[in-house]
Amino acid sequence: MMKKIILTLLLPAGLLLSAQVGINTDSPKAKLDVNGDLNLRDKIAVYDSSDNSLSQGNNDQLLVSQGEGYPPIWKTLRIPEYEPNKFYLIFNNSFSDKLGIRFSYNEQSNITTSRGSVFNKGTQYGTLSNFKKIAGLSQDINVYSTVSKAYFQFETVVQANFDANGATDTSIDYACGIFVDDKLVNLRQRNLKAIGSLQPFLTHTQIGIVENLTKGTHTVSVGCARLASYGSASGKTLTIGINAASNINSFIAQSSLKVDVYEVPEVFNPIIN
Repeated sequence: MMKKIILTLLLPAGLLLSAQVGINTDSPKAKLDVNGDLNLRDKIAVYDSSDNSLSQGNNDQLLVSQGEGYPPIWKTLRIPEYEPNKFYLIFNNSFSDKLGIRFSYNEQSNITTSRGSVFNKGTQYGTLSNFKKIAGLSQDINVYSTVSKAYFQFETVVQANFDANGATDTSIDYACGIFVDDKLVNLRQRNLKAIGSLQPFLTHTQIGIVENLTKGTHTVSVGCARLASYGSASGKTLTIGINAASNINSFIAQSSLKVDVYEVPEVFNPIIN
C-alpha cells in the first residue's frame, strides 16, 4: 500500500518536470516562458553536451543565438569608438579588368584640336563623344553619411601599334574619366607618341576625389576616349587596359581601380554600463 502511495505522489512530479512552465502566462510557448521582467542575481551558463561542461563566457561577451535547433554561444561584440566630427574610413575596395577597350581611327572623337579641348566636371557620360567604359571597373559603393570624401585611384596601360619613330609627331591624344552615377568627377588627358622602338606603351595613373555624395548606393565607373591622331597615326589602333601588340600581354596591361570612402559617422550606438 505504501508503494502505491509513493508512486502516486511521484507521477504528478514527473509530469511537472516535463511540462512547459509559464510565469505570468497560462499558455507558455517554451519550457520556461516569462511574461514580464527578468532579474538575474547570479550567473548565466551555456551547457556543452560534448563534455558536459558549463560555460559562463568572458567579460563583455554576449549570448548569441545560432538559430533554431542549435544552442546559443558566447560572442565578443566589437564596436568601433567614433569621435564626433572626424572622418573615418568606411569603405575600401579595389577592382581589376583585363578586357580593356580598343579604338580604331574611325572611333576617335573627331576633336581635331583635342590638346586644347575642355571637359567640365559633372558632364553626363552619355553626352561625351565615343567614350567607352572599362567594364570590370564599374562597381557599386555605399555612402552612409551626408559628410563624406570618396577617393579614386585608377591605373592602366595605354598602347598603340606604332612603327618605330614614324612621321613627325606621330601620336594619339586620349582622355580617361572617372564617373559617379555617370557624372564626370575627374578626367586626365594624355598623349602617346611614337618612339625609337615598335609598339610603345605608357602607364596611365590618375587620382580623383568627390565630396559629400548623397546617402545611398552609387555606381563608380571609368570611361576613356581616343581624341585625335597626328602624323602617321591615323591607321593605328589605340588600346587601354589591353595590349595592342605582343611585346606586352593582358596581364601587364590590365586596369585597376581603388576606392576609399571616408565619412563623418552620423549614427552612434552608445553603450551604457
